[in-house]
Amino acid sequence: MISRRNIRVKVMQTVYTVTTQENEVKPGEAQKILQDHFDQTRSLLVYLTWFLTEVTRYAETDAHQKASKHLPTAEDLNVNTKIAGNEVLWKILDDPALKEQFNKEKPETYTDKELIRKIYLSLVETPEYKAYIAKGSREKQEEKKIIEFILNDLLLANEIFVSHIEENFSNWDDDGEMVVQLLVAYLQKPGSYDFKQMLSPDKAQFAKELLQTVLDKSEYLQELIIPKLKNWDPERIALLDMIMMKMGVAEFLYFETIPPKVTINEYIDLAKDYSTQQSGQFVNGILDNIHKELVQQNKMHKVDYKKN
Repeated sequence: MISRRNIRVKVMQTVYTVTTQENEVKPGEAQKILQDHFDQTRSLLVYLTWFLTEVTRYAETDAHQKASKHLPTAEDLNVNTKIAGNEVLWKILDDPALKEQFNKEKPETYTDKELIRKIYLSLVETPEYKAYIAKGSREKQEEKKIIEFILNDLLLANEIFVSHIEENFSNWDDDGEMVVQLLVAYLQKPGSYDFKQMLSPDKAQFAKELLQTVLDKSEYLQELIIPKLKNWDPERIALLDMIMMKMGVAEFLYFETIPPKVTINEYIDLAKDYSTQQSGQFVNGILDNIHKELVQQNKMHKVDYKKN
């Protein structure tokens, strides 16, 4: 489920952590740090899903609280709880794989219950919600549409909710866009994800090998990069830039199925997002020069991916 771009981000962050820590890296420690990054992605997806279901289910809580008043009004006794029986909601809640993650991660222990209440109360005032409960029948598209409305318009567009997520998940900036896409896809087909395995076997292998290659071949990769720096002092180059260039050169040399253009474009984008304003152009220039030299020296041995 996790994209190759996000894999590269997490490998980059892991290499940075390993490079900057004072203590000697223990065997297997780097791979554990990388796995922790992937676990954080799963936790974010699980929590977003949990929060969405809690807002949707709050209709029952609201109805119970109003009915329990000392002198409930007729309106208090007739709260519409249609959304609490939403078919998409219950397919999500009946998903054994997701249930297991809820039990494991216990998102209820750090859920902001007051925020859930406020978002629900804002939901019931919207025209979209009123139109939804006005229909007595349950239509498949309408069931999905109201859940997606809550996610997009009441959660992701809500600065308070986003701040809540940022406080609890340091990886929101890195993973937020991808995780939202995963959640939207999951809503189309609840029960379709194996939450234990956020990476397909081939992507897991790519992540493991990219990290280990960059660490094991670090000095050699740097030897290829330094001659291309011209007037640049290697000591003054941003550490992240150097890490990304090493990762790019590693992909040139040791990952035969990844087209060089894909590698270069990926690290240009990452440099723009994670380093300085000039880093995208800088990384582009260095990787492009190294790529051309490796081709001239017949050191590039890429599989013709178009035929495979």
